[in-house]
Amino acid sequence: MPELPEVETVRRGLEAAWEGRAIDSVEQRRHDLRFPFPPGLAERLRGRTVRAVRRRAKQLLVLLDDGQVLRSHLGMSGRWTLHRGEGDGATLGVYHRDVRASDVSGGYGPHDHLVLSFDDGHVAVYTDHRRFGWVDLFDGIEDLHAALRDVGPEPLAMPGLVEGAPMLTVEGLASRLAQRRTPIKTALLDQRIVAGLGNIYVCEALHRSGVSPRRQASTLVQQSGRPTERLKRLFDAVVQVLEEAVASGGSTLADFRGVDGELGYFPHHFRVYDREGLPCPGRLGRPCGRPVTRFVQSGRSTFACGACQR
Repeated sequence: MPELPEVETVRRGLEAAWEGRAIDSVEQRRHDLRFPFPPGLAERLRGRTVRAVRRRAKQLLVLLDDGQVLRSHLGMSGRWTLHRGEGDGATLGVYHRDVRASDVSGGYGPHDHLVLSFDDGHVAVYTDHRRFGWVDLFDGIEDLHAALRDVGPEPLAMPGLVEGAPMLTVEGLASRLAQRRTPIKTALLDQRIVAGLGNIYVCEALHRSGVSPRRQASTLVQQSGRPTERLKRLFDAVVQVLEEAVASGGSTLADFRGVDGELGYFPHHFRVYDREGLPCPGRLGRPCGRPVTRFVQSGRSTFACGACQR
């Protein structure tokens, strides 16, 4: 499933192409994804101008000129790609491939489910062969925030966040973990505790901070409720690994691609994820060399070094 850096990469590409553009037409090529499309979606979007493209956790939020908000979740395999049509879109440099707007309808595949055509001639296609993603539409930003009330705070302060998104602090993380008897990795994957984190970047952050994924979450919090030094290191590592991944354009795992069809490059920096049996690179400038191990937690593969992580 795309995590925060992948969704932020997509958001930036859509922002460059969509902001200030009007939606000329909408085509639904099926009635549902994971959930049914909102009633009257095409009619409600047609003629609207995109005011901004924002993000909350792993969700894309498109703010329209009449106050409506389109929400898109990529699920496990969903992606938006941009197709350049006739017009001035060539200057944007974010397109997956060149097509004439009049010909794009002939290029749809069986998993292309939603098509937005814009006033500059470019076409945006939502593709999802597993159909675990979804699209819905809110009347206003207040309705959106109500729907997201159980989503945890954001770990990165970024310009692309939707207005009003709460931000995570190390003290706030401590309060959320204080009573957790679950392993720290399981706790960090809970979207109610931290927004946007997934299996890849949690494994990487835990290794960088030297924290075992099996460690009980509450042991990272002092009896006073303040964060331990281990938790401070972990918090810093979460921020660091996410910042690096966003700068690199996300991950190439599964079939993730940006809106231009290009793969991300963050896997070149993986220290433990998907490196079972390979030597651990160590941490804090100290080499290790012991083999990275893989085990299962809550149905997900965990990669860690038993020597570096305690």
